[in-house]
Amino acid sequence: MGDEKAQMTCQQVHGPLVIGAGPSGLAVAACLSNNGIPSLLLERSDCIASLWQQRTYDRLKLHLPKQFCELPFMGFPENFPKYPTKHQFISYMESYAEHFGIKPKFKQSVESAEFDNFCGLWRVRTQDCEYVSKWVIVATGENAEPLIPEIQGIKEFHGPVLHTSVYKSGSEFKNQKVLVVGCGNSGMEVSLDLCRNNAIPHMVVRNSVHVLPREILGASTFGIAMALNKWLPLRLVDKFLLLMANFSFGNTDRFGLRRPKTGPLELKNVTGKTPVLDVGAFSLIKSGKIKVMDGVKEITRNGAKFVDGQEREFDSIILATGYKSNVPSWLKGCDFFTKEGMPKTPFPNGWKGEKGLYTVGFTRRGLLGTGCDAIKIAKDISDQWRAINNCEDVQRVLIRNLELR
Repeated sequence: MGDEKAQMTCQQVHGPLVIGAGPSGLAVAACLSNNGIPSLLLERSDCIASLWQQRTYDRLKLHLPKQFCELPFMGFPENFPKYPTKHQFISYMESYAEHFGIKPKFKQSVESAEFDNFCGLWRVRTQDCEYVSKWVIVATGENAEPLIPEIQGIKEFHGPVLHTSVYKSGSEFKNQKVLVVGCGNSGMEVSLDLCRNNAIPHMVVRNSVHVLPREILGASTFGIAMALNKWLPLRLVDKFLLLMANFSFGNTDRFGLRRPKTGPLELKNVTGKTPVLDVGAFSLIKSGKIKVMDGVKEITRNGAKFVDGQEREFDSIILATGYKSNVPSWLKGCDFFTKEGMPKTPFPNGWKGEKGLYTVGFTRRGLLGTGCDAIKIAKDISDQWRAINNCEDVQRVLIRNLELR
């Protein structure tokens, strides 16, 4: 252990240290660059946007129109469709990094980050290096690690059990009965993909869920909601969205999709739970091709028992149970984050902590929230940067005058 510590190098970072090279890290690095401030990005994987490149299924597209998913200071190419594919979004981020000259240090997994009160700097340790900086920007985001629920008996199941982070295509499950645990956007889309590949998905809907049409009369539902929200109270916008959802789908309760009592936007703001934007799954639920199941009571060797008393056999289980933040595992001596790894201060003020700590990508408001935070962080650090440089200039002038005497 002593030899390992002796071999570890130490690097002073001239500018902010950004942890994570996903969309959030790239956005804040670009905003800093735009203000003439250098930064260093640390990325545990071997590529930028590793969640998109390594943990997403093949049919994934942006759920929102591209104008709501742009990073600061650079839009999507005009020839991209309204809803870019996964591969188009990855190419956009690679072009973005190249445009702003962002070159992360890859395969640098942060083991600890802690403020050193003695020297007044942050010490960030990876497996082979310690980085020292005045500023640390946490950009690992809300979706750093797959969230794997504890389900009784799941280790006894005879077939494959996988999280959506490793699911690629329904072609691997042709003619299989598949239990999909989770009914968010991923659960719905994976179930749709399974259907299109002649599998038989059974989707577990444990809690209530809002399902909205992705578009209303050819216009983005999200875009309409954003426009209305500028003029109307949130509850009125929610009432409009639910009216449109009822017009499109009818009463979803009779298909096993109970709506929450709180409106979709209000629920998103309070809990972070995103409404499902339907891309075709609902019609398959309606026709019975995607079978909606109640909560799982227990996984058996050959299938599952459900809370309503039913028991079914399955060939595979897919966990569409989402992701979680990993910040509490490596950020030490700091109470800015909750035990779930989210800033304690809610949006729009959760971007700045104390002693040079910042966060980007934890707004529960997607890439729009990320861009908003990245711009604020860059401005705040830019003000400090100029003050420090001015102070250093004054010191140099004083020293030169003393020397001339």
